[in-house]
Amino acid sequence: MKGDRVEIVIDAGGSPRTYEISATRAGRRVEIATRRGLVEVSEVTRGGTPVRTARFMSSRVLALVEHPADERRERADDA
Repeated sequence: MKGDRVEIVIDAGGSPRTYEISATRAGRRVEIATRRGLVEVSEVTRGGTPVRTARFMSSRVLALVEHPADERRERADDA
């Protein structure tokens, strides 16, 4: 849903770095997959086509924070 976003905090060897992937248009969503030592965060269309993808080594991920969109705010913006 538009407005969903995921923050990824990575150990960059000294100081942590923060990355953010968000659903930028209506009908898109953010999906998280963990496979073979990788964490993959993708913005995906309604049809399942990935628009943008970020991959991180799971051993470097310090935090993965999901921020769902506030439905009440979206409805108020549409009116």
